[in-house]
Formats: sequence, structure tokens, C-alpha cells
Amino acid sequence: MFETEDEDLKYTLKWLVPNSQKNDMEPIIITLQPGGQYKEDKPHEGEEFGYVLTGSIFLHLGDKKNKVRKGESFYFKPRANHYISNPGKNEAKVVWVSTPPMF
Repeated sequence: MFETEDEDLKYTLKWLVPNSQKNDMEPIIITLQPGGQYKEDKPHEGEEFGYVLTGSIFLHLGDKKNKVRKGESFYFKPRANHYISNPGKNEAKVVWVSTPPMF
């Protein structure tokens, strides 16, 4: 499984399917350390889905911020800037699927 890490933003990204960037959708696992966030993404075509495996996160969509807890999911069309953050004191893990591939 291919993995990349950003120590400044405090996240690790793992691709669940090798070379999935060439497919129609791209499933990954993002691990956010406490106080971490994934980089902000600009609006684009497609759809995104996530499921929180552990911890809780904030999903930032434009000016809106939604809390998503362990066992909950989110789905959206990325028509505004968006990213996830971990405001908690524990690690958070999220399965994220993007179409088209963005990671």
C-alpha cells in the first residue's frame, strides 16, 4: 500500500488500491493527528464520500463546518473549497473516495 505523510499538516494518506489515480474513483485512508488537517482543495467536478473509522473530524465546505463522528459518513459535490480537520485530542481515520481521482 502506497503511503505519504505531511508532518506540517499532521496527516498520513494511504492508497487502498494501487495506481487508483488512473481509475474513475480513488479510495484512500487519511489519518489525521490531533490538530491536523488535510490540505484545502478547490472546487472541481465529481463527487466525494467519506466514512469516519476512528475519532471525529470537521468537514469544511466553503463557509460551512460540519462535525462528523466515528461511524458517520459524508457525501458532497465539491462545488466550494473543502478540507477535513481533526479538532480532537485523539487520532482520526477516514476512508475517503473521490471521483475523479484527486489525491
